[in-house]
Amino acid sequence: MSLSSPETSAREAFPTAELLYLLAGDPPELAEMLAVLQNADIADLLDELPPDAAARVIASMPFDLAVQLFDEPILERRREIFHRLDERIAAPLLEGMSSDEQVALIREMDDDERARLLSQLDHPTQRELALLLRYPSDTAGGIMTTEFLSVPVDWTVDQALRHIRQVGRAKETVYAIYVVDEANRLVHVVSLRELVTSDRQQRLDKVGARKNPVYVAPLLDREEVAMVISRYDLLAVPVVDDDGQILGIVTVDDVIDVLIEEETEDLQKFGGLEALDEPYLEVGMRKMFRKRGGWLAALFLGETLTATAMAAFEDEIASAVVLALFIPLIISSGGNSGSQATTLVIRAMALGQIKLNDWWRVVRREFIAGILLGLLLGVIGFLRIVIWQIGYQMASGQQLYGDHYMLIALTILASLVGVVTWGTLIGSTLPFILRRLGFDPASASAPFVATLVDVTGIVIYFSVAAVILRGTLL
Repeated sequence: MSLSSPETSAREAFPTAELLYLLAGDPPELAEMLAVLQNADIADLLDELPPDAAARVIASMPFDLAVQLFDEPILERRREIFHRLDERIAAPLLEGMSSDEQVALIREMDDDERARLLSQLDHPTQRELALLLRYPSDTAGGIMTTEFLSVPVDWTVDQALRHIRQVGRAKETVYAIYVVDEANRLVHVVSLRELVTSDRQQRLDKVGARKNPVYVAPLLDREEVAMVISRYDLLAVPVVDDDGQILGIVTVDDVIDVLIEEETEDLQKFGGLEALDEPYLEVGMRKMFRKRGGWLAALFLGETLTATAMAAFEDEIASAVVLALFIPLIISSGGNSGSQATTLVIRAMALGQIKLNDWWRVVRREFIAGILLGLLLGVIGFLRIVIWQIGYQMASGQQLYGDHYMLIALTILASLVGVVTWGTLIGSTLPFILRRLGFDPASASAPFVATLVDVTGIVIYFSVAAVILRGTLL
């Protein structure tokens, strides 16, 4: 008799998307099964179903669970499923969602659907959504939630704790309590830990360390918001307007979602394609072709300049065919060094380690690094030619690179120093130029830098060869 392990049994007992759909006809049975599953696992099952079938399951599950699922961005087909729900179900679901996720979902809707659903929400919710929709989706105001806990500055600890017990369930987080004055201006932030360990009769403005509150402006870029939360080790950061009034908070879970989205977008751009705004398998072939084809065509046209540059040195190539052997070596080394520099600079920009006014420091560092790296590769290239020449001559009695192999080796050494240094400078300065022009530095993709350096590398290589080999091979 064979025994199954607990892990095997758990996998066998885990429901399938098809079972989820079948149980939609029996809501009590469905609720019992879903009660033991994590929301992320339920979302995965719903994403496996066609949107119509997933909407039927949503309509049959307990309302609170449906709200929680729509509050989770992990439900990748949230918009498609929501679109297929009956309005009598959709409107209450939207009403029950947290404000930041409400806005995220509403932004995905077309104008008619948005207007129809907004009209069915109560007036306070409409006002909150109108406030949040004023801000772009990539700013602090665009990802904040208005469900935070604020209390008057003249309250005592006991009053604040009783208030938390009354309204805490409806708030996004209660780990931080925002103390405001009579004009709703943020004056102090108290952690829940400080609150429960303080004297019950103490005023809130006397609780905890009296430090200036950390906050962000509503139009601050969301990546910078993430840096603030990381820098000060916060679970949430308040969003404050020009008058000092607190508008909402950005929580750490929202920041994690932002970082994943931004990192994905930057990686796609860095790979030389437009960012995909949908999961890979959900992107249609026409859209995939459009996202990738434009960049590839642009890079191809850029590479054609390499042929133009080589044509300009046709006589040199005809006189010294051996030079053509090292073209891939030269241009790939320049492209690789440029890609390295671009990656380092873009990442440092994303982490806030360097600013626009640091460009000269970066250029100086990369210039020195380029020379050193070029010398390293140049010496390796020099030794490679010399060793191969000597070894071939000893084995066959013939010369591999001709009588002037030392000059050829010196040409490769000098060319690699020039091309690698140039590639490093291009790769490090291009992100600064793009940032100054208002573009995303990640657009300085590795293929783009490599293409640019390929063309200029050919010019550097043959210019160096013309100087060193004049009077011998040229």
